[in-house]
Amino acid sequence: MIKVAGIPFDANSSFLKGSSYAPRRIRLMDIDGSANAFAENGLEVLNGVTYNDMGDINFANTNPAAAYETIHSFVATQLMPDDKLLCLGGDHSISFPIIAAYAKQYPDLHILHIDAHADLYDNFDDNPYSHASPFARIMEAGLAQSLTQVGIRTLNTHQREQAKRFGVHITAMKDFTPACIDAIKGPLYVSLDLDVLDPAFAPGVSHHEPGGLSTRQLLQLLQNIKVPVVGADIVEYNPTRDVHNMTAMVAYKLLKELIAIMV
Repeated sequence: MIKVAGIPFDANSSFLKGSSYAPRRIRLMDIDGSANAFAENGLEVLNGVTYNDMGDINFANTNPAAAYETIHSFVATQLMPDDKLLCLGGDHSISFPIIAAYAKQYPDLHILHIDAHADLYDNFDDNPYSHASPFARIMEAGLAQSLTQVGIRTLNTHQREQAKRFGVHITAMKDFTPACIDAIKGPLYVSLDLDVLDPAFAPGVSHHEPGGLSTRQLLQLLQNIKVPVVGADIVEYNPTRDVHNMTAMVAYKLLKELIAIMV
């Protein structure tokens, strides 16, 4: 069974808040009548049929350590045998507890991280749970057999050193080709940060980073995945910066496409 869950948490954002509003706004695209529920492969993606929407996590405490435990515990309870979870963030810090829970069920897990940013900082703003650091935490904890990053266009010296330290496979945006994931292995977890897209296609993100993927390039990348996808997240949509729900609709389409490759 495929499950969808909202994780409306943005307390670990380093620049702007607002991604906590994302899950509800993305769901609105499913019911506002402007688009149908079909993925491009012909699958009709319907709540209660193709997937079950588990609603949003409630956070009694937004302390980073407490939030980590809340997310981790929730995901662990959802991952029954043969279940797959697609989470709607929230900032990118949510990926750390999600993947920590996944690693217990999939000790041979591989990760495809699609983003403008590598999110490999060892220490950002003295917050180990920062949205700038989840993949440093994931790799130092040995939660994945491999980490492949695509679309990166903000590497600094520290993050290059971190990528080398952890053996990260990076396809920078300047070198992008849909074939860059041909050698990727499964079972695969896909972590998708919407700022991988050029701001022209996704203005509703906190960090505008010019020179990114087009929506079509991103769709082709996802549709080129040939290994089993066991989980995914869509993060860093910020409705407070969106224009006429443009980015919300992109996120909704990506939700449908991810479910279509997870089925």
